[in-house]
Formats: sequence, structure tokens, C-alpha cells
Amino acid sequence: MQDMNDRILQVENLRKSFPGVLALDSIDFDLRRGEIHCLVGENGAGKSTFIEILSGKYRPDSGAIHLGHEEFHYFTPHQSIARGIQTTHQEDHLAMGVTAAENIFMGHLPKGRGGFFQLKECVRRAQALIDSLSLNVDVSKGAHELSPVEQRIVCIARALSRDTQILILDEPTAALGAEETAVLLSMIKKIREKGIGIIYITHYINEVFEVADRITIFKDGLKVGTHNRGETNREHVISEMVGREFGSIYTRPDHKAGEIVLTVDGLQTRGVLNDISFTLREGEIFGIGGLIGSGRTELVRTIFGLDRKDAGEVIYRGKKINPSNPMQAIVEGFGFLTEDRKGSGLIMGRPVRENINIVNLNVNKPVFLNLREEEKKVMEIVKKLRIVTPGIDQLVMNLSGGNQQKVVLSKWLLSGAVLLIFDEPTIGVDVGAKVEIYALMHELTTAGKSIIMISSDIPELLALSDRIGIMRNGTMVKILETPNEMNGEIILQYITGVRT
Repeated sequence: MQDMNDRILQVENLRKSFPGVLALDSIDFDLRRGEIHCLVGENGAGKSTFIEILSGKYRPDSGAIHLGHEEFHYFTPHQSIARGIQTTHQEDHLAMGVTAAENIFMGHLPKGRGGFFQLKECVRRAQALIDSLSLNVDVSKGAHELSPVEQRIVCIARALSRDTQILILDEPTAALGAEETAVLLSMIKKIREKGIGIIYITHYINEVFEVADRITIFKDGLKVGTHNRGETNREHVISEMVGREFGSIYTRPDHKAGEIVLTVDGLQTRGVLNDISFTLREGEIFGIGGLIGSGRTELVRTIFGLDRKDAGEVIYRGKKINPSNPMQAIVEGFGFLTEDRKGSGLIMGRPVRENINIVNLNVNKPVFLNLREEEKKVMEIVKKLRIVTPGIDQLVMNLSGGNQQKVVLSKWLLSGAVLLIFDEPTIGVDVGAKVEIYALMHELTTAGKSIIMISSDIPELLALSDRIGIMRNGTMVKILETPNEMNGEIILQYITGVRT
């Protein structure tokens, strides 16, 4: 561990408020050269506000930021970049119409005599940067040809293409599976070896203990503590984040599933799904695990009628339904919570009220709207699901990730859905919101609803699922049903092909 003389960033007494909200209160923080300093906390803890101050988006109310021997009270975005601070966000995107190399040097493309862009030199420099990180990415490819992990690598390489001293990574592995995450974490460790200080934000506690040199916990705008990785553990970090001990985060109560309500028999889509069969019982959570690209999402999209099948049957309560479009599935009582809640689950620029009621209106198609009755039903479900919002006319984009996810669930419950498909139900939400979502899922199954749940989080699969189907290369290679089979090591062995 580097000594305090290696500090490249020191923040003192940083404070930032928004109307009605104290986002940061007297924050002290430091970063050392060549370290990975993980920043963790629930949604709303102040992590995003903190890094947006460092990147120049927000101006703090008070406090000081020291870079080397210079002191600042705020940055503009240009000043932040000029002083070697680079930030990558979960939502960062590439320009798909150009090469990976051009994306890496976007904004400062190499030029020759006469000021003309030199593509060959751009590719050479970009490939040298990627090679220095021991990665295998062909930067001459178009960005649209890259895999999700390669796209994320290019986003980070773009940040490193300047004279970077401090790299801020905000949820870099949120959309990646286990193998892809391992590649990215290896890259991040290589960046540390270059002497760059890294501020790493993630909701995945296992990642924290994989890469962190130090860990700082934020809660409700306050810094709870900073620990060297070897001097703390997962249980302690989580308890500081949420004020609970690890063992009480979530344990699903005992329950008993009922009769079979859904049978998927021999489902096949050429080149995507291969002869998949399973059943789902009333009151059951059937978990589906597997790497990204294993066919998990394609399977549930086909069941819901979003994708076409080439063979097989979808049988619901003894009736062959084989939905060819989502509306047919919705009419049967299906609901689908996609993993991309912002892109396809919600209308971000519209109020909570409209988002919750949209499916109900499309299914029932009332001739006249009863606004008073609509408001009553929406208010009831907001209260039941404990959605934190100033009111039902609040724009859904202003809610936290966990509350946005509850709004997605609300729209399906109001529509009368009794078979719910959850694709990564807690992606991008904090530990406290996860607990609430888990409890809601259990309440739904207790009330007789059935759930198919895709998750990349093995502890989540184990905590919630009655049975777990493992997908690999478009095939459901195993369904785990007994307590002896339901453990993380066995799941990982099937996911990665150690067991077949």
C-alpha cells in the first residue's frame, strides 16, 4: 500500500445540496497513485454527486479539492479533463458508425500535414494502448462489431487516451456476465500498474473485494468510513452501507409451490435456442442462470412473444398459447420486466401515474377514462409497493433505480398479470432496494403468482429460486432442484462448462 505522500487527490469538507436534499455533507476523501479506491453505498448515498463534482458537472457549495499542490473549490468539465481526471459511466456509448480506434481518440484524432485525419496512425496508437493492457481487441473493427465487454474496454481506453492521472469508473461491469467481468477486472488491475489512481463505483460487493486496495462507504450523503481491504470483510461493508448485518439482508421465508401452470416443451429457434423444456408452478420462482449470450433473455423473449420460435410449444394452464406477439401474452396474464428498464421498461420523461397505468389502458381499452378511479388505483399500488416519490405526477426519470424498478412492476400488477418474467430484477439498484424487491417477489408468489427470474448474480439466484435452470450456448443444460445441488460452486461449474 502506498504511503500518504503518494496522494494525487485529497477532498476536504465537501458539501453539496439540491432543493430539499443534502446530497453530500462534510465529505473527506483521498486517492493515492496506483491504487483502486472503491466507493460503495446505496442509491442516494451521494456517490454519483461526488464523482460529478470531480468531473465538473456540479459545483459544490463548500469544501476544497487538492490535486498535487494545487487547491480548487470547483472544476468545469474542461478543467477536470485538463488536470487528468477522466470519468466513464455505465451509460456511456460508442459511435457505432466508426472504428473502435476512432472511438478511442474521439475529440483528439491524430492528424497529419494539412490537418487531415490519419486513420492508419489512429489505429496504430489505439492498438498499442490496448496491447499495453494485455487485451485482445482488434481496434480496426467497427464499433458495432464489438461484443459488450469489448465496447466497455473501448470506453475505458478512450478515457486513457489522454494524459490520465485519475480514472473514475462508474458501474463498469453492470451489463456484463461472469467471464466478461473477469476480463474487465483484469484490465483495471493493469491500469493500476501504470500508476493511475482509480475511483471504482459498483453495487457488486464481490467485485469490491476482488480489486480494491481501499474501500470507502457513503450513506445518506455522509462518509461512514474508509478501510483497507484486508482489514474488513463483506459483512462489515454491507452493514455500514445499509445499517443491517449481512445475514439479515434477505432470507426467503418457507413456502410451497402449487400445481404446474406453464410448460415450455422443446422450444427452438434456429441458431439461438436448442430444444428447451421446463415447467413453472403456481407460487414458484424459477431462476435462470447463465452467461450473457447463453440464450437466457432470448428464451423469455420467445415465451413472451417478442421473438419468433421455429419449433416447440408454450402451454399455459393446459392450453397451447404460443404467443406470436406480446399483446397475446399480456392478455393471457403475462408480464415482462426487461433488464433495460430505462430503454424499454419505462417512459422516462412521463409521470409515475402514466407509466403505471399504461399497460392497463392498452389491455382494457376503456371508452372513457375515469381519472378519479385511475388515481385511486395508482395511489394504492404506489403505497403497497412503497414507491418513494413526491407524488404520482413526478417524472419517473427523477426516481432512484430501485423505485423505477418498482414502477415497472406496478404497471404489470395493475394490468392483472399473474405470470411475471423478471430479467435481471435488481440490476443497478442498491442493497436496500434489492431487499425490498426480493420481499415483493416473495409476496407475489405467496399470493399465487408465478415468476421466471433471470439473474447474473448467483447469490440472488440461490436466495430467491425454488429451482434453477442453467443456460449455456442456447441450451438449458441442467435444472437444479435439490438442496444439495443448489449451491454457488455447482451453478458456476454448469455455467462455465466444467460440468455438462
